[in-house]
Amino acid sequence: MSKRIYVGGLPFKTTEEEMNTLFATYGQVTSAKLITDKYSGQSRGFGFVEMPNDEEAVAAMEKLNGSEFGGRKLTINEARPMEARPRTGGFGGGRDGGRGGDRGGRGNGGGYGDKW
Repeated sequence: MSKRIYVGGLPFKTTEEEMNTLFATYGQVTSAKLITDKYSGQSRGFGFVEMPNDEEAVAAMEKLNGSEFGGRKLTINEARPMEARPRTGGFGGGRDGGRGGDRGGRGNGGGYGDKW
């Protein structure tokens, strides 16, 4: 069974090819995925590597965790499944979960309309 490995602390100029090469020293790499910002395309400084051989993956994690790469200290561990995040309405809203503040109208929202 293949192992998916979290790779954190990557320099922002790192490419997927460089990630692949780094891990290929320890065995076969199935894939290397660099996580980027969806708006700017800039690297977020972490990614995932998948290795088909468990022993090679464990060796890579042990050797690379805490090592320096491109002037930064790497954090390497087995990737955990992504936790489901609650879906939001898409309007942002305030701390109370509402969709915005009171505009001073009648009601119990405070602000300009407190006298009602």
